[in-house]
Parts: sequence; structure tokens; C-alpha cells
Amino acid sequence: MKRGACAPAALLLVLLGAMAQRQDAWRIIGPGGGGSMFHPTIDPHDPNTALVACDMTGAYITHDGGRSWRMFNLGGTVRFFVFDPQRRQVIYAAAKALFRSADGGATWSRILPRQIEGVSMSGDHAEPVYRGADGPPGTVAALAVDPSDSGVLYAVVRAGSQSTLWVSTDAGALWLKSDTLPDGAWQIWADPHSSSAERTLYVAGAQAIALREGGQWHTQPSPIPLEHVSAGFGGSGPPVIYATGKGRIFVSEDGGGHWRESPLPGSDGEAGEIATSAEHPDTTYVGFRGLRTPLHASYGVAKTIDRGLHWQLVWQDTRTLAANVHDTWLSERFGPGWPGTPYGIGVAPSDARVVLTTDSGRAMRSVDGGATWDAVYAKPAGGGWTTTGLDVTTCYGVHFDPFDARHMFISYTDIGLFESVDGGASWRSATRTGVPGPWVNTTYWMEFDPKVKGRAWAAMSGTHDLPRDKMWRNRGVESYKGGVALTEDGGRTWRAANTGMGETAATHILLDPASPPEHRVLYATGFGRGVFQSTDGGAHWTLRNEGIEGPQPFAWRLARDPQGVLYVVVARRSASVPGALYRSTDAAAHWTRVPLPEGVTGPNGLAIDPHNPRRLFLAAWGQPQSEGDRDGGIYFSTDGGASWRNVLAQDQHVYDVTIDARDPNVLYAAGFESSAWHSVDRGATWKRIRGFNFKWGHRVIVDEHDPSQVYITTFGGSVWHGPAAGDPRSLEDIVEAILPR
Repeated sequence: MKRGACAPAALLLVLLGAMAQRQDAWRIIGPGGGGSMFHPTIDPHDPNTALVACDMTGAYITHDGGRSWRMFNLGGTVRFFVFDPQRRQVIYAAAKALFRSADGGATWSRILPRQIEGVSMSGDHAEPVYRGADGPPGTVAALAVDPSDSGVLYAVVRAGSQSTLWVSTDAGALWLKSDTLPDGAWQIWADPHSSSAERTLYVAGAQAIALREGGQWHTQPSPIPLEHVSAGFGGSGPPVIYATGKGRIFVSEDGGGHWRESPLPGSDGEAGEIATSAEHPDTTYVGFRGLRTPLHASYGVAKTIDRGLHWQLVWQDTRTLAANVHDTWLSERFGPGWPGTPYGIGVAPSDARVVLTTDSGRAMRSVDGGATWDAVYAKPAGGGWTTTGLDVTTCYGVHFDPFDARHMFISYTDIGLFESVDGGASWRSATRTGVPGPWVNTTYWMEFDPKVKGRAWAAMSGTHDLPRDKMWRNRGVESYKGGVALTEDGGRTWRAANTGMGETAATHILLDPASPPEHRVLYATGFGRGVFQSTDGGAHWTLRNEGIEGPQPFAWRLARDPQGVLYVVVARRSASVPGALYRSTDAAAHWTRVPLPEGVTGPNGLAIDPHNPRRLFLAAWGQPQSEGDRDGGIYFSTDGGASWRNVLAQDQHVYDVTIDARDPNVLYAAGFESSAWHSVDRGATWKRIRGFNFKWGHRVIVDEHDPSQVYITTFGGSVWHGPAAGDPRSLEDIVEAILPR
């Protein structure tokens, strides 16, 4: 049966109409949300403008109250945002460096360090290392902009255990060291009621609130170690400071001089994240969990309008979602307990009724003081859901049904496999029926049978984020759950198909297209187990590791050339135990080691020229070095791996390389250095795909219905869809560091 007809232009229009708008030709697709979000921060000038960060390097901005978001990336995880209280368009963000936007978040400039000799990427997550950096040594832990002079900045800088106050009077061009602060300082406020000539400052640390008044510092001990703290200034006088620690709430109405405990109603409740309105500190919101009122444990958000004298439970989930909370797909699919209590709460400085919360999968907003809450990470579309632009999901592949051009899947981490039946306009979970519970977390890959409608196999696991070493560093691979699942009805229902395989983290599956449909030959990788083969369509599996060296091989990815020769990429275990590449010419009965390029220890992916199987392209992760990793990139062989040469060295953390099956002159690659790459001369030269700038890229997948478009999967930013050659008009998120003006 032939594929269903769907004009590429029409399909693209469907995609564009459903996805959050960006500043270029790229769009991000998926159900939205799905991962941890932090630091919701609302603009003091406009409560419809807000920022959110995630732990996967993405940052997000909305100007319409969360109806749509634009993702941007500052090369690392953002730790806080600060709005300029005077200049509406000026925003600060702290990632690995301190950045400033002068155009409302459209573009960003690095202001600290301002001058550097270069940037290198180091470690498993390719963290930026600034060489020859100027300015204060250490990490900017907190920042305050002077309430009346936008040129004056107060920065808390931490170097080891020491915290220091640095001040700039020219918007960050030059910095002067001011004072030593209490150890562990992590928040700072400038009193708008104090003299601009001698600004009163409040600095929060784990054990105390430090006060600078009249040029003198005073340390005011906290009642308990502080975990979360928020402060607001009313019409006059010192700030009201709210803090939580060890599950308890404390309030100070004199800037930290004296504290009183402020218990939640009910019993056994533990308070967590807390936030007040900077201009209306009578009103504050706090996240809680474990609260019994009276029978079931509950979690949610409480609110006070009288400085903690009384608390009202404005969001209270138990085993079911609260009636005033209007969530989208996440609670419906996994239950309200999956996202849990808020990791972040932001209250509008100008309007305490406007609140934004974030948790392990959602962003929720209230505009009526918590009376109702609405999801702003996803919205209904078609028969499912689509993103608002707030995507925090790791994914590995985009998979197309060979019998229906509008039927496609995304293999995700944490939320499992998702399906679209309308060309990507809407998405729904595809793991509801038949998938073993411990396997739902991650689908690493999916393989359709090109001859049998509805038949497909998926490599699933309860262990996510492989092959990142954080997943096995402190946990034995023998405990991993997962295997191969089979569907005969296009993903509506599944069943485990792992007899002979047992429980294993299955990370890839490959079908031999030459095998008969009634006896399909399949190969699958088990991380820490090796390579499995099935000759009966997945009904039974046999371990095929002869020739693969070492115990518990980290078998990661498979490849097959047109002549049936198989390759398996074995991931690196550690700096001293390198990865490997193996070849089999007898259907996995025996494996022979293929020498890696000199110095390479971290092979990640392999692509084979469909017209010349001796032409191999190897994606490699660099070896960790303190001054920047080395021996990574893309390597090319013309003799089946006997010899190699590096053809892409400027990116040391390449996750995978792809050859366009329709034109082997065209190749793509992506990795963890905010780039995807495109070659049109069989890999001889490479050009960055402009517009794609997510820090942690995974894999480029050619759009089967439009050769001018590609999909790019990411480690934390869902799937990007856009022009294969890039968008020359695209604005880069980070511009060259310049003097702020």
C-alpha cells in the first residue's frame, strides 16, 4: 500500500498554524511542558510579560500572559532573571555569564565577563569555560538594579565559600569590589525608600539577613536555615521578608530583625517555594505538600493577604486535580501528583493577583489571586494538545508512518512516546495501553514495518537520558527496566515483545528490510547488555555479543549498510574506559572491532553513505579537559574505518550525524554546542544551520515530506522544525558583548 497523500506545503501550514511563534522560520513542535521549570519572574511594568527558565538550558519569554512563549538560549541554565525597575526594555539573566537585554528579551549581550580571550566547552554537558575573563572572579549569585538609577547594579558574587558585593555605576561596564558578605549569600534587594546617595541593601544568606544602612553592615540571624526567601517593600519602612526552611514559614516585618512563625492550616504540611509581590508585600503565595485537611495528604499553593497571620488554600490537589485548577494533558495523562508542588512562584510586582507557578512539568497562571489557575504550557488542538512554546522535553527521534503522511511520533524522555494524526498540529500520549508501567518513561527509538500497515516496534526504558554518564555513575545497569514493545494497530495498543531479552534499557532498534514480513529480522541494543537479534518479528530475542569486548557493554546505536553489514556504537563508560565501534558481516553472529580515530574515546553515532558503504561518518564526544574538550567532532573514513580524518572540529560534542537518504551529498549533524550543521559536499565542509541555537542538540532528521525542511531533536527543547539550510534572517539570541547603552 502506498503512503497517504499529503502535499508538503499543506502539511507545513498545519504545523505553522499550531505552533508558538518565533522570530524566524523555525518552529517547535510537541505537546508542551513536560520537564522542570524554575524562576518564574513577572515584569514590574507589564504583568503579561514574564520569564521562565528550565534545567535543560532553555529560557522562555511571554508578552501575552502565557498564551505563547518564545524559547531562547544563553548557553547554559539560567539561574535568575531581573527586570530593570526604570527601563521597560532592560532585563538581566544569569547563566554561566551575566547577560543583559536592551530590547525586551529579543537579543542578549554578555556583560560579565565582558572581555574574554575565548570560550571552550567542557564536560559531559559541554559547559562553557570562559578563558581570560575580566571582571569579578566567581559566579554572580544575585543581582539588584538600583530603584532610581538604571546604571547602578549590585551583584553578589560567590567564589568558593566566600560571597562579595560588587557594584557597577555604568550598567555593568566596570565593577568595583565593595564589601564581604555572609557566606552563602544568594539574594539581594535595594530599598526604594532609602537615599540614592547611600542605598540601603538587604542580602539574604542561609543563616542570616545582612543589612547595609548608612554605609554600615549589620547581620541579623535567621530563626532557622533559610531555603527560600522573598521580600517586598510597601509604601514606606523596611521590607516584609518571607522565608521557608525545614518545611516551616517565617515572616519578618522589619527587614529581618525579628521573625515570627506563620503556620499553615491543617497538620503535617511542609512549606516550600514562597514569593511575595515586590510592591504589595501583604500578599504572598507559598507552595506546600503533605498537608492533611482533614484526611488525605494534599499539595498545592496557599495565600496570605495579611502578612502571614492567616493562610488560605487556593490550590489544593489530593489524588485528583482541584476543581479550580484547569490543567491540560499532563495531569490528565499522569495524574496531578506527577508534576508535584511548585519549584517556582512569581508574583507580579504591580498586581498581586497575577501569579505564575512552575513545577516538574507545567507552568500555571492565575490572574484572580489564586481563585482559578490555568495551564500556560500547552493548549487544546485537534484531538489532543499542542505547545504554547514552553517546551522542556528531551527527545530522540521523529518517526513517520509509511502508510499515512499525517501520522507521526516523537520518542521522548520522561513523558514517553507521543503521537500525532494530523501532521504535527496536535499530540497525544501513545503509551496508554499495553506498555508496561516501568517502561513508559522513555522511548529511545521506533521502527515501522514498511510492508505491514500498523506494525511497529519501539525501544523503551524506565531509565532516561542515556548515554549521559550521570545515569549509570551511581547505579548499576543491571537494574534498568525496559525492552522492545510491539504494536499491530499503529500505536493504539502495545505489548511487550522481549522474550529472551529480559529487562534492559533498550536504546535502539533496527529492522533488516531484506527479511520477509512474516519473519522479520530485528536488532536491538540493550544498554549494559549488548546486541540482541530476533528472527521472528520480536517474538523471541537472542543475545549476540561474540567479539564485543568487556562486561556490560554500553551498546547504544546500530547502523546497517546497503549490503547488510551491521555496526554497533558502544558508548564511553568513563575517561579511562573508552567507547568502541564494531562491525558484523554475518548478521550479528560475530563482531569485529573497528579502530576509532586516534584520540577518540566517545563515539556517539554512525552514518553510512548509501551509495558507497566504505564511506563512514562518525559522531564523537570530546575527551574531558579543564580548558575545553578535545578529539570530538565528526570523523570521515573512505575505507570502512581503517583510517579516519576529522572533518568537523569546531564542535567537540557532536551527538549524531545524518545522511540524507535522497541525496548522499547532503549531511547533517547536531550536538551540545548550540549548533546544528549542514554539509552539501559529502561532508568535506560544514556550515552552521542558522536559527537553531538550543544548547543541547541531539539529532537532525530529514523531513520525509519536504526535503527543504528538517527536524532537530534536543536534550530538553523538544523538536525543532525549520529550513534545512537555516534561516539567514534569524536573530541570534546572544550578540557580541557590547557596552550597554
